Amino acid sequence: MSSTCDPRYAPAGDVSAALMVIDSRLKAVYDGRSGSDPEEVALMEQFIASLGPDGTRDLLDGACTLIYMFVTWLRKAYEGHGKDVIEYVVPDLVAMMRSMPRSVRPEAIPTMAGMVIAAGTGLSPNLWRRQYGEWTQEEMNPLEATALLLAEHINRLTGDRDHATRLIADALAGVDRD
Repeated sequence: MSSTCDPRYAPAGDVSAALMVIDSRLKAVYDGRSGSDPEEVALMEQFIASLGPDGTRDLLDGACTLIYMFVTWLRKAYEGHGKDVIEYVVPDLVAMMRSMPRSVRPEAIPTMAGMVIAAGTGLSPNLWRRQYGEWTQEEMNPLEATALLLAEHINRLTGDRDHATRLIADALAGVDRD
């Protein structure tokens, strides 16, 4: 029986733009920048404002698609070693989000963990989340942090700082070829 949260019913959104945002944040983290550089923050705010309401929704859906793709890759990697992705990724993700109280408020952590668990069980994270209402402004930073932390987890597992970005870029290139 098909679920209403089946990924085939989910809009993919603007995965390229979401990947650009996450890759930019990853590079800032790896370069030791806090991500609170006023010029960088202003540029990001200008970029998001230029998208308009539909573009912002597409960016949000794209971030959820990234989460789904990252968790799918992690699930396959962990299953290849006889391990459960939820058991190994969710506690790490929650611990990291708890250490980021300025970016991720404690009340957002269960929602973000729920999205990862949904993706880990083959459900669309954005459709899972939408059943509880519209996204709130307070959830935007935690959503970005979730995608960022998943990408960083992949990069740490592979020992390659660009692996998660390349993984998605290669998948997008494959879609373009088809």
